[in-house]
Amino acid sequence: MENKFFSLEMRENNILIRIFQIVLGIICLFIAVFWVIYNIQSVKANGTLWITVAFLCGFGAFQIYSGLGYADKFIEFGDDRIRLRKNSLLPVLLIKGEQIEKTEVFPLKVLIILKSSKKILIRFGVTDTEKVELIKDEIITFASANNINLEIKNEEISRY
Repeated sequence: MENKFFSLEMRENNILIRIFQIVLGIICLFIAVFWVIYNIQSVKANGTLWITVAFLCGFGAFQIYSGLGYADKFIEFGDDRIRLRKNSLLPVLLIKGEQIEKTEVFPLKVLIILKSSKKILIRFGVTDTEKVELIKDEIITFASANNINLEIKNEEISRY
């Protein structure tokens, strides 16, 4: 079985947007360095300037990180493992099939319960229902291929 990759992003960023993110990040870092060099005497007196420099450096670094494609959220299915990045800043989770005790599939989310009692929740949006259905179908296929207990549930909204 080949690896199946699904993006969890709301929209795909094209090359022009990625280039713009990298350029914006470099500009932010340049402005932060210039600000420190130009205002070195006033920075000693005023601590709020350091907050500005820290924000510009952090924002610029994240823009470069995102522009290079390291912040993309995705789910990838392999033969016996799932690679998952739910958050742009956190590292990729590697979930092996033998670690999974049970999987619960809801209309707009999937709950993966590990044998260590840890729960991993994957939430989907309502904008791209075709992609959500493809991911849910692949989760069902993965669960059956790896002998994982699978429950398909519907959420009911109570009035009270």
